[in-house]
Amino acid sequence: MRIHLCAVGRLRKGPERDLVDDYLARFDKTGRGMALGPAREIEVEDRKGGGQPAEAALLRKAATGTLCTLDESGRAMSSPDLAALLEKLRDTGTPDLSFVIGGADGIAPALLAEADLSLSFGAMVWPHALARVMLAEQLYRAASILAGTPYHRA
Repeated sequence: MRIHLCAVGRLRKGPERDLVDDYLARFDKTGRGMALGPAREIEVEDRKGGGQPAEAALLRKAATGTLCTLDESGRAMSSPDLAALLEKLRDTGTPDLSFVIGGADGIAPALLAEADLSLSFGAMVWPHALARVMLAEQLYRAASILAGTPYHRA
């Protein structure tokens, strides 16, 4: 099952970029034998200043397969629950799973309504660069849980 991280904005060189690259490389290596991955990033930018609706259109175009938005109103789940979700989607034949991270104003309500599921990293609002790092880490953690490696110590 291919994983797509669709996000508004470009993640420039720096610690966030390094972390995302590291965790996605780990995810690809760990998930490969379990039919998870590869994971790829798709960055979109609304250069015309159309706000949420324009960002939503770009995100929708970038996303493929099952659509999962990251939003503060989404479902909070544990790392083992995310691992189980990935396993279930993979085992039921989902070829592609797209995680969508909005811009500074979040995700347009129409795209949230269209999503197959919505996840939350808690009640706090996170900068989209950190949300991307946290998602990449959680994908690696989920693959590690499914592989039975010692990375996740719960």
